[in-house]
Amino acid sequence: MNSELIEHDSETLKHVNEVRNNIWILIKELDRRAQVHDASKFEEPERSIFAANTPKLAKTEYGTEDYNKLLEEVKPAIEHHYSKNTHHPEHWPNGIDDMDLMDLVEMLGDWAAATKRNKNGNIHKSIEHNKTRFGISDQLAKIFTNTVNRYF
Repeated sequence: MNSELIEHDSETLKHVNEVRNNIWILIKELDRRAQVHDASKFEEPERSIFAANTPKLAKTEYGTEDYNKLLEEVKPAIEHHYSKNTHHPEHWPNGIDDMDLMDLVEMLGDWAAATKRNKNGNIHKSIEHNKTRFGISDQLAKIFTNTVNRYF
């Protein structure tokens, strides 16, 4: 083997290993988040308020007037929840613009799971609704849709 090929293979292997290390950093962070997701729902005031109101929320359609009225009833729990969980745009002063990729991945997973808890839940409708609600760009909304279609 000539020296150019040896150098190429050596440099390529260094690059591949660096990429692998970077991906493992992200995987470890996602694993950590999976372990602690929504842990604050087991704390007060969230626990009691959500226990009393989650069945009502399940019977309403996301984004409707009835849904928004129920959100007002659970406002102390919601505010506590947002303050403890970075995967919610409401946690951040500038919403989505302050979030990182790990926040976005957790948020999308949360949205997909939440649609299964609400009347007529539909992740595609949720993405469209939240696009307006949070000022999500067309490009990011398309990435969310592509992700849902490929993995959920």
